[in-house]
Amino acid sequence: MPARLQDKIAIITGAAKGIGLATAMRFAEEGAKVMLADINLAELEKHAAAIPNAEAYAMNVTDRDSIQAVIDAIVKKHGRIDILINNAGITQDARLVKMTEMQFDAVMDVNLKGVFNCTQLVVPHMLEAKCGAIVNASSVVGLYGNFGQTNYSATKFGVIGFTKTWARELGPKGIRVNAVCPGFVGTEMVMAMPATILEDIAKRTWMGRLGTPDEIANVYVFLASDEASYINGSTLEVSGGISL
Repeated sequence: MPARLQDKIAIITGAAKGIGLATAMRFAEEGAKVMLADINLAELEKHAAAIPNAEAYAMNVTDRDSIQAVIDAIVKKHGRIDILINNAGITQDARLVKMTEMQFDAVMDVNLKGVFNCTQLVVPHMLEAKCGAIVNASSVVGLYGNFGQTNYSATKFGVIGFTKTWARELGPKGIRVNAVCPGFVGTEMVMAMPATILEDIAKRTWMGRLGTPDEIANVYVFLASDEASYINGSTLEVSGGISL
């Protein structure tokens, strides 16, 4: 079976660990030239050295100058950008009555405005090429909310709104935009939760376990590939059935 992303130029944000890193590895296995982007350059460089056709770029998704510098460097070297995976995200959880404005703003800046920043700056190159695939990381909490995650849930609902709007605007130009809504996946961020909460989550998935980063990465590969050539504006839940 031929590689599904052969020679595609793919930017993956939040690629230093978790789902972002797993996605970078899967994309490389499928033949892509992977541009790893994250604020943690030391980690990126370590991973890029171990992943075929991978390059590390220091990028802060809240800093448009930082994003533009990375995009300019990639386009100068490779001539184009075929795929953007908007994966970077953070949590700052608290109940509504306890959440600080700083916690709210920090999550909004990374998870929502960061997706806007990266997409707005990458899209002109896709428009020039008349093709491209954008995959946005939403979440099941962007479908039904979650206790203690006013800020995070709002950003993930917002990402779905971005996805459906951009699919309308960019679809006629040859650019597909889709969103993935992972459930609870065994990343460092999720595994930091108390064990009792993790056990309860596992019981509610109808599969009896958390997901793995690779299981989400496989969906990113599919949506970025030509196998999904008629999928645009979709919101794909990958949660083990936790929302049922």
